[in-house]
Amino acid sequence: MKFRSVHFVWAAGQRPAWLVMLSCVVALISGCLSTAAAEPKQDRHRLRDLGIVVGQYPPGPLNAITDIAGVKVGHTTLISGEGPLKPGQGPIRTGVTVVVPRDDLWHKKVPAGSFILNGTGEMTGLAWVAESGFLEYPIALTNTLNVPRVANGVISWMIKQYPTIGIEDDTLTPVVAECDDGRLNDIQGRHVSEQHVMTALDGASSGPVVEGTVGAGTGMVSYGFKGGIGTSSRKLSENEGGYTVGVLVNANHGRRPELIVSGVPVGKLYEPPAQMSEALVPGQSEGSIIIVIATDAPLDARQLTRLAKRAALGLARTGSTVRHGSGDFILAFSTANVIPHYPKNPTYNLTHLADTHLNPLFAATVEATEEAILNALTMATTITGRDNHRIEAIDLARLKTLLFGSR
Repeated sequence: MKFRSVHFVWAAGQRPAWLVMLSCVVALISGCLSTAAAEPKQDRHRLRDLGIVVGQYPPGPLNAITDIAGVKVGHTTLISGEGPLKPGQGPIRTGVTVVVPRDDLWHKKVPAGSFILNGTGEMTGLAWVAESGFLEYPIALTNTLNVPRVANGVISWMIKQYPTIGIEDDTLTPVVAECDDGRLNDIQGRHVSEQHVMTALDGASSGPVVEGTVGAGTGMVSYGFKGGIGTSSRKLSENEGGYTVGVLVNANHGRRPELIVSGVPVGKLYEPPAQMSEALVPGQSEGSIIIVIATDAPLDARQLTRLAKRAALGLARTGSTVRHGSGDFILAFSTANVIPHYPKNPTYNLTHLADTHLNPLFAATVEATEEAILNALTMATTITGRDNHRIEAIDLARLKTLLFGSR
């Protein structure tokens, strides 16, 4: 039986993990999926399903960024080819992930703020976010060299939704954030097309978020293990406002000895096989992380920037030291208020939370960021990429033993 590679694509929330695995098996039987892409079935679980609880605040119903009403997440995942790298052709281990803050975002903008912890990377569009204090289009995550093509995809999708853009209406500067997946992917090939971006946006869902080796996280490596997409949320008590904070990350950062899980130095205690992320040559990226924060608390741009800064503490709790070559970009938005596109009146009203009531939101952001990163690790699957580079997922049984002993 002759095998040939094929891209397989799905949108978050539309295809559960068992269905994705089943589709891979069917494709392999029919002779249309690369053997390198078809890893053996891997039983993966979120952090809390392993009995590991971080922080004090409870999660929302989905424990995801989509616990914020109206927020949607979509993925397009590209996996094909095997063996030696052929620049421009493959193997391909990449994708795109999109976060849509609300429907009709162009006319109903959301307040937004950002923070750059270390700038060895890119998140386009931040100059306008900082100047205006709002976000008016979806957020897209992808690999480093695919940023321009993904930006084109967002622009094409927005023009399709709003045909007067650039004619009778304003133009736009998309928000596209990147991490380097070149350790596993033919990154020179820039395989994420405009259509792939539009597919992710059209399929974005407000339900459960697919995590791990998916979308923009397909080729990512974190703490020497397979990384990728992770998400989590926190719900405040009614006495503290009853607000929710949700976080989504694309984790591609850190080295094995740095990893900390629930205060335990797992990276140092884990049996460490040789990892590319621990032996990078000059010129290779040391990794990055993109963090997107959503909340339904009524915060303005200044307060959201303060919230974004607190995500850095959640990152630090997992062990990151934010190395010189790391790009650590954080974007936060609130769905509580609507900023009109072209207000009919010269003034409009916004609800504003007092700064003296921000502390619970700060704590919730730290906790949700920490758990989102760890969910990325526990949900990611082992993958073999270009030049047969193989990045192992963290062993969940080993992780539980390190945290709980043999019980």
